[in-house]
Amino acid sequence: MFTQIALPYAYDALEPVIDTLTVETHYGKHHATYTKNFNDFAEKAGVADKSVEEVLATLDTVEDPALRKALRNNGGGFYNHNLYFSTLSPNAKHAPEGALLEKINATFGSLDAVIEKISAAAAGQFGSGWSWLSANPAGDLMVSASPNQDNPISEGTGFVPILAVDVWEHAYYLKYRNLRPDYIKALFGIIDWKKVEELYATVTT
Repeated sequence: MFTQIALPYAYDALEPVIDTLTVETHYGKHHATYTKNFNDFAEKAGVADKSVEEVLATLDTVEDPALRKALRNNGGGFYNHNLYFSTLSPNAKHAPEGALLEKINATFGSLDAVIEKISAAAAGQFGSGWSWLSANPAGDLMVSASPNQDNPISEGTGFVPILAVDVWEHAYYLKYRNLRPDYIKALFGIIDWKKVEELYATVTT
């Protein structure tokens, strides 16, 4: 059974960056629904014994187009939100260290430069979607954006997301209205680079 991440903080802990009602609705309604639906469709497709990463990476093996689409959307929603909520913290580490910082500097020039690139990808995503910092087993880094609930795994890039910026309107609209760039800028104040470092190490070992 696929399990929704247990939030390591209270619903109001991300104030003032993300308001309490948004966290309650986003996590308690949207994410919970993706989780339930993904479990249902995974059972129907006979893939409930696989990891979510494996399901998303092998969507082409699902013959029924409607079921394949349901797994892509709900599996992506489940995976993407688990990542998003896990990397936010009211006590965030504001900069990475070690191997991740070294790779960021080598690839993008500086932490500020990669944040700018991730932010631009998020702000420029037309309609609903995400921007990502992703890594591959060789340690390479990639910034990208995806529509809807797609991600670099379901897109077959060979990269695994280690940081997610959710730009579906339900992630920010109650507080920021149509000012998506303001939300993106504020979000980096609660992104926990310690967690991102851990995810980078997991992908590269």
